[in-house]
Amino acid sequence: MSPAAFTVRAFGYYLLVLGVALVAVPNLLLGLFLMPATGEVWIRVVGLLVFNIGVYYLYAARCEATAFFRASVFTRPLVLVGFAAFVLAGLAKPMLIGFGLVDFLGGLWTWRALKRAA
Repeated sequence: MSPAAFTVRAFGYYLLVLGVALVAVPNLLLGLFLMPATGEVWIRVVGLLVFNIGVYYLYAARCEATAFFRASVFTRPLVLVGFAAFVLAGLAKPMLIGFGLVDFLGGLWTWRALKRAA
């Protein structure tokens, strides 16, 4: 497994765990990040989507899908930008930026692995 694939695989596992937590115990996870509890289904819908994206990451890592790795380097930082915009607009608590930061750092890790391989 290439170093870039390893970074994508690690991020895929993070997404799987996050997705399961958002589906199974969303308010526990939200509470840990100082976000308000919810009884609405939207958080579980997000969890299912996050889980599915995690599966895509794991499959891409297993297949050494370098094009996917490169695409993720561009899209993962957008999560940080989007989440920061939500906070600045008053739509979310600042803790949401932490999730975006994980995406950004994961993308940076993959970018560095791709750069070393080139």
